[in-house]
Amino acid sequence: MTRELVRRGANVVGLVRDRVPRSLLMEAPECNAVTAVHGAVEDMAVVERALNEYEIDTVMHLAAQTIVGTANRSPLSTFESNIKGTWVLLEAARHSKRVRRIVVASSDKAYGEHPQLPYDENFPLQGRHPYDVSKSCADLITQSYHATYRLPVTVTRCGNLYGGGDLNWNRIVPGTIKSLLRREAPVIRSDGTFVRDYFYVLDAVHAYLALAERMDDESLWGEAFNFSNELQITVLDLVRRLGDLMGCTDIEPRVLSEAQSEIPHQYLSAAKARRVLGWKPAWELDQGLRETITWYTDWFASPRARFES
Repeated sequence: MTRELVRRGANVVGLVRDRVPRSLLMEAPECNAVTAVHGAVEDMAVVERALNEYEIDTVMHLAAQTIVGTANRSPLSTFESNIKGTWVLLEAARHSKRVRRIVVASSDKAYGEHPQLPYDENFPLQGRHPYDVSKSCADLITQSYHATYRLPVTVTRCGNLYGGGDLNWNRIVPGTIKSLLRREAPVIRSDGTFVRDYFYVLDAVHAYLALAERMDDESLWGEAFNFSNELQITVLDLVRRLGDLMGCTDIEPRVLSEAQSEIPHQYLSAAKARRVLGWKPAWELDQGLRETITWYTDWFASPRARFES
């Protein structure tokens, strides 16, 4: 998102909590043009200063603790960043005289578990586990700020994002590619039958920006939009597809069957985004996976990866 905004000539201000070596935010040449405000999204003084001092008119609220396993181990810090961080940002924006549009990144996990599939935007938000609950709460808080204060907000709910630059190796796509590049067996924490839709990160970027660009239309305020390629696939099939694309069909994954607090089957309908926004994904799954494999292959061949275990 940051790179695309810079490419389009936007004046970008980013809130950075931690400096993570080797992250794209620290290394991408485009990011030299970004103003970095250091602090946490749940710190009202920091957020208010950033919005006012830099005269922000558009907010893309992507800040969150995004790892399900981390949320299960550390629910309080997850609630702080994902729930408090959202209401802090919205409250700061409410008092700003400059903010004209806010796009809040929720998640398909905000829906919780439902027997009917695919999920559409009318489904109730009923997360049960820490990460899911944090996204349900943030989503509902965002809607309340529009209903009560007419704040110019929209909500995005995406499937499982993947793409180059993600260095969280416990996620299935980067973890599998890393293992296969080393000729090691990929690890599947679940039993492999969990069904998800996998959404390429550049499709997400273009979806978010397409939504933000339409927000002069006040009828969109307070609305939520699912974004998905609407292709459902099991975890095991995804790992095998990566093996096919990388020429590693001889390497079988290790299936641990030990995942906890996760929803077995979950995927989205993007019919509303197609109908209202005229949006559709630009990347097919194999195309996105190929580009992702290329990114990690290049990254592991570079000096940047020399400290990676």
